[in-house]
Amino acid sequence: MSIEMLLFLNRFFPLPRHPFNLETSGHESYAEWQFTMGEKTVQFFLDYTSIEDMFSRRRVLDVGSGAGGKTCYYASRGADEVWGVDAVEAYRHQATSFARAKGLDEIVRFTTADASDLPFEDGYFDTVIMNDTFEHLAHPEEVLDECRRVLAEGGRIFINFPPYYHPYGAHLTDVIGIPWVHVFFSEKTMVRAYRRLVRGLPDEEHRLALRFGSPDSDTLAYLNGMTAARFRRIIGRSGLRILHHREYPLRRILSPLAHIPGLREGFLRMVVGVLSHPENP
Repeated sequence: MSIEMLLFLNRFFPLPRHPFNLETSGHESYAEWQFTMGEKTVQFFLDYTSIEDMFSRRRVLDVGSGAGGKTCYYASRGADEVWGVDAVEAYRHQATSFARAKGLDEIVRFTTADASDLPFEDGYFDTVIMNDTFEHLAHPEEVLDECRRVLAEGGRIFINFPPYYHPYGAHLTDVIGIPWVHVFFSEKTMVRAYRRLVRGLPDEEHRLALRFGSPDSDTLAYLNGMTAARFRRIIGRSGLRILHHREYPLRRILSPLAHIPGLREGFLRMVVGVLSHPENP
């Protein structure tokens, strides 16, 4: 009954623009969408620093690079060398092809790896960026430790992500447009409804594999439930220096709600952190 209720209500909510749907409809590939959205991936850092300062003449690591579009955007902003890392092997091939098409294949490289065990030497990167990635990490503390290990002296780690209780924090908006659906429905109900909604789509198997990990799973395997409060605890214990930390409300008019205990997590749009080695100025 809960599944039928979710499916019924879903008819009344338009779907946000989503790269999976753009790709299956032939409008734009996932990589191209990432590239065109490149500046938006860094906009929340720009009240602290500049795009040039983040990327120009830097060695850059993009953790959670996906199809490589945002990685190529970072390279296009004057970086000396950029590596994209993602756990999904299929993305490495897509990303490599995309970089070649953009004429960036001499600057950009991609590898498949677990971000908690990065295949790079100590102190290699000037900039490490995790855009919309921290909420997907199975072991975020370990990944942050690895980012610290590969970070050069004077380098910085840039993190931004929508917290779990964001209206679309379930990350199912390719087919479910109900805001806060994960607050009103159980995880099992959402998963089963999602399976029904993607049934018959050309990329059905790909979507299910990304979301749930295995064909029979009833859990959102790609999410760790990362909240703003948990993030504060993690960076506070990380041993890294916190250079910048902000939590952005959904809308300016909703800012008061983002300061009320018990409600605030549901009215945050983005959590942002910039970190460095503790000895850096």
